[in-house]
This record gives sequence, C-alpha cells and structure tokens, in this order.
Amino acid sequence: MAGNPERRAALVDAGVEVLAREGARGLTFRAVDAEAGVPVGTASNYFTGRDDLLRQIDARLHVRLAPDPEVLAELLTRPKDRALVTAFMHDLMARATRDRTGYLALLEMRLEANRRPELRDSFTKSVRGDLEEAMEFHRDAGLPGGADVVTVLYLAMLGLLLEHLTLPDVLDGVLPGVSVPDGLVERVAATIVPER
Repeated sequence: MAGNPERRAALVDAGVEVLAREGARGLTFRAVDAEAGVPVGTASNYFTGRDDLLRQIDARLHVRLAPDPEVLAELLTRPKDRALVTAFMHDLMARATRDRTGYLALLEMRLEANRRPELRDSFTKSVRGDLEEAMEFHRDAGLPGGADVVTVLYLAMLGLLLEHLTLPDVLDGVLPGVSVPDGLVERVAATIVPER
C-alpha cells in the first residue's frame, strides 16, 4: 500500500464526496480517483479494497463532524442547564449543516452497513462509541438529565438532522411559527431536557 498520508487523506475525502452524491453503489475506486483528480488506479494503491475505504471514510467522518474543541471550551463556561444543552444541539446542527456532504455520507454508511453484515459490526461499534461518548460527556459536564435524556435527545436530533438535510420541506410549517431548524432544535431540547 502506498504511504503518502496527504494523498490518502485526499482520497478518503474524495470518497466522502462520492458516497454522499452517488451512494454506496457509486463508490468505486475509479469514481474516487476522478473526484480526487488523480490518475486512474491511484485509490487501489492506497486501500486494500472497498471495505477498507469505507472503514477509513467512517473514521474520517468522525473527525470532520466532531465538535471544535474551542467551541466546546467556550460553551462549557456557561451554566450547566437546559440552555447549555440546547446550545450544544445548535452546534451539532450547525456542524452537520456546514458539512452536509459529510453527514449525508454518514447516512449512506448506515445504509451500507445494513446491507453488508461484514461492515455492520465495525460501523455499529463506531456509532455506539459516539453515543457512549456523548453520555459520558453529558454526565462529566454535569448537564441536566441522565443516560435516558441523552438517548432520547440523540434519537430526536438524528431524526431532525435526517429530515433537515434530506427533505427539509417536510418540516416547513409543521409547527406554525417555529423556524427550521433552529426553532425545532429549541423545541426538541425543551421537550426532552429537564430544567434544573
């Protein structure tokens, strides 16, 4: 396997673009090479196969969609209440909206993991790790509610992100006077997160 880390990273990011745009069936080494603007055959020198590429895309998406440590540090200076949890949910929505392609690729990874049991275990561990990390963060930060709140908030935000990034018109006007997505983020947090 080729060892140029910058080229590998560019190929993985090209894979994210292809996956988001074309779906898993369109994710070929040839498509990744074309997206990255490199000679045909380059991707095959960097990945042992399509599963290897998908696993590296998974790892890259967790980096691309992760919170900015400086934003986290600033938010954590605020009181540990529902308003802070709401601010974290706004940050999540903003990150997913800014990197819509990355989030759509993450959704495609879920679908591909459902189709291919050999990827399901790896991807399940990855996503479960994210959920457990969120629970630990919530607990360690002293935010209101416990694991049940984090789990329900996770599920509600997953649904909101899915609709907002794939079929945003579904949510327009569903709650009169509530903006999409910001007003809905507020409603999700107000409904799920207890007051102190």
